[in-house]
Parts: sequence; structure tokens; C-alpha cells
Amino acid sequence: MATTDFLFIQPLLGADDAWSGYRATFASAAGDSALLGRLTEAAQIDDFDHRHPWLLPAAAAAGQSGRLGERAVFIFPPHPPTADADTLTALEATLRQQHAKVGLIASPDSPLPATGSWPFVVLTAGHARALPPFTLFGLASRTSIVATDVLSHADRQWLLANACTLCSAEFLLARAPASGKADTTRIKLLALLALIAEDADTAALDAVFRQESKLSYSLLRLVNSAAIAPTRPITSFSQAINLLGRRQLQRWLQLLVYADPNHGHQPNPLLQKAAARGHLMESLARRLNPRPAIDNLEDAAFMIGSFSLLHVLLNMSMNEIVQQLPLTHEVSSALIDHAGLLGELLHAVTSAEAGDLQGATMALKKLSIGADAHLDAQLAALGWAAKIHVAGD
Repeated sequence: MATTDFLFIQPLLGADDAWSGYRATFASAAGDSALLGRLTEAAQIDDFDHRHPWLLPAAAAAGQSGRLGERAVFIFPPHPPTADADTLTALEATLRQQHAKVGLIASPDSPLPATGSWPFVVLTAGHARALPPFTLFGLASRTSIVATDVLSHADRQWLLANACTLCSAEFLLARAPASGKADTTRIKLLALLALIAEDADTAALDAVFRQESKLSYSLLRLVNSAAIAPTRPITSFSQAINLLGRRQLQRWLQLLVYADPNHGHQPNPLLQKAAARGHLMESLARRLNPRPAIDNLEDAAFMIGSFSLLHVLLNMSMNEIVQQLPLTHEVSSALIDHAGLLGELLHAVTSAEAGDLQGATMALKKLSIGADAHLDAQLAALGWAAKIHVAGD
């Protein structure tokens, strides 16, 4: 029987800005135990870092840890409906007897739990910042604190300074004001992306890399990352073309703009976010019904997903960026106005990231994408993007 609820997976950042955990949330309060079971038993789970916790909704969990094993953390709501209270109390007791990891969503209208009473506590950034000074330090002595709804870089820095172990990444979309000084590397990269979109020959592409050594260095580090794991390191642009092919190389070039300009020595969560969006859009585009009459549909979907964060990175409007790139009408209209089926798909993906899970669910259903297919696509996209870290870091 097909599931009717949708399960959305959100990466959580550690102190070093790397993905260090994941939180699964249902669009509705009830959840769907079958869909959660599909997540915990998915073969893709084995590809994720086994050190990272997965926060699962306890309401539908029924103790299902599956392949996650000790990585599973069952999160309980602060105020369950009266009809569910006894069931959740019994589930909590069972999980504690089994020495499973449990967590509680803290509510601003209730006192924080005693330190150590819950191995994990989840609370919003706003709730955390309203607490008396040093409260979180005491709680963190025996509890891992997870902050959600982290809407600004200031919130992120405050949480890190106040003992939060994991944070959600909404703040990535809140960029600092532009300095007024153009980044010449990224300007040249936009020119490179224009050449790629025009299917320029190899010599024209190579010439851009010869003009800017930082681009060449960053590309080679990116394509040698764990996401590709070539048997022998790729050491030149021409070798990258020969080994990867132009289609795959084009995708890495689309992501290259997000690489850290300081030779990639710092993690850039925006790079992984763009990579995950691109991969997710590509996977879900295959499920669209009716299928859009777009040439190279999957490539267009990946481009839309990966380019959809350029306005954040470059502090430019999406309209300004699109004007500099020779994109098809379908791609440009999807990026600027969320128009067309691919634009609607992008809207579904961004709605989920913004926490509008009901809106994302409605958009996905309108596109005839089912919950099972959506979950599989998320796991594939996040698993692939999680492996993108430059060799040697």
C-alpha cells in the first residue's frame, strides 16, 4: 500500500560546518511507521558516516533502528496529544530498557529537562537565546543539544559558543551584505559556466583555467573527492575531461563556484547543499508525470538545483545571474519564477528546506511524486553530497 505521508531529511551541521548528523521529520504529526521503516532499512544508510546520529520521530518509530543501529535517536514531542500520550510513554520506557538513544523536543512553555535525563534535547534557536545565561552549558554536560530554526549567522555563532552540538542550516540562505569588491575568480567562473552551457570546445575551456590557477586547483581537488574516488588522482583539466566525460565534468563545474576560494581548506556547507539539491532535482525529475518535453531533462534539473543557490553565494539577484548565462528558457524561468514543471519541483524542494513541509507535500503530490520515491531520492542525493570533501582535508 502506498504511503500518504512524506518524510523529509535535514542535514545537521557540526562545529566545523561539516554535515555531522541528520534529522527526519514527517509532514504530519502522526507520521507513517512504514515509511520510517523504509528509511531505517534502506541500503543507502550504510554509505553514510557511521559516527553521525539520525534523529527520528518517536511517534512512528516503534523502536525501528534497522541499519542505523546505535546511530538512531528517537525524538519525542513535548506535548503529545492525549490520545497518544500512553503509547508514547510506553514506547519511551521500552527504548530506555533497550538502552536505545532517546531525545526530547524542548518547549518554551515548559522547563528544560534535567541534565542527563535525555541524551538529546532539540530546541529552536529562538528558545535557546531566550534562556538565562549559561543554562545550556549545564545541560550540555551530559546531553547533546541540537538547535533548529537557525535563521541567521549570528544565531549560528551564538549557538556554537553556547554548547550546541548540532545545528540546522537555514542560516546559509542569510548572506552577509556584499562588500562591494568583486570576486574575480567567481566572475571568471561565470564566464566558464557560460562556455559550458554553450557546449564550447575543450580548448576554450582550458584557456579559462590557464588564466586563473585558483579555479584549476579547486576543480582538481573537487573531482578527486570521495564522491568520485578515482583510482588514480586526476592532475589536469584535459585528464578530467578524458576520464569523466564532458557531461559529468559539466556537473562538477556547476558546483565548483561553491568551492572555498581559499584553496578549499575550509568546509563549505553551501557546496554540499547545492550538490544535494542538484542530485535530488535530477532524481525526482525522472518521476514527473507528465514528463516535461525538455531536452536532456535530468541535466537541466541538476543545473537548476545546483544553480538555485547562486544568488546566495554571489549576493546578486537570480535575474542578474541568469542574464549572464546562456540558459534555456525552461531553466531560466524555473530559477527566476519557479515556472514550469521543473520550477514547481524546485519550489517543492526549497519549501521543504524552509520548513514548510505541508506545502512541500502538496507540491510533490501535484507533480505525482510519491513518498517512497521522494525518500529514496533524498537518501541518494544526501549520500552523494555527503561524500564531497576535497582530498587531503
